[in-house]
Amino acid sequence: MKKVIKPDSEWKKILTPEQYKILRKSGTEIACSSTLLPNKGEGTYHCVGCGNLLFDSKDKFESGTGWPSFTKPASEESVIYKGNNFHMGVEVLCARCEGHLGHVFNDGPKPIGKRYCINGKILKFKPKK
Repeated sequence: MKKVIKPDSEWKKILTPEQYKILRKSGTEIACSSTLLPNKGEGTYHCVGCGNLLFDSKDKFESGTGWPSFTKPASEESVIYKGNNFHMGVEVLCARCEGHLGHVFNDGPKPIGKRYCINGKILKFKPKK
């Protein structure tokens, strides 16, 4: 996958201040503040910064945490991980722009058992046609 590398000045032009804080500075949105949290539409979720396909709606579930949650990424190449303590949550980054997405935990639904807790404000939903 070809990486997207931009100086901070470019990221600040294409992202809102909140998106910049989350995606580029590892921030977190306020719980239940994303319009994508209740979204039940069929489609795919992409990185707002670079357009990378991150998650599929078929893998989204209601975790009760206040952030959109998924059982797995769209593909193994979609995301990268920072850290290795799954009990405390491993940071999940976009594989293309290396932007902060959220964290993955080992307390998701069976059979996979993973919960990707993702900041909804850095996701762009594309409905299935």
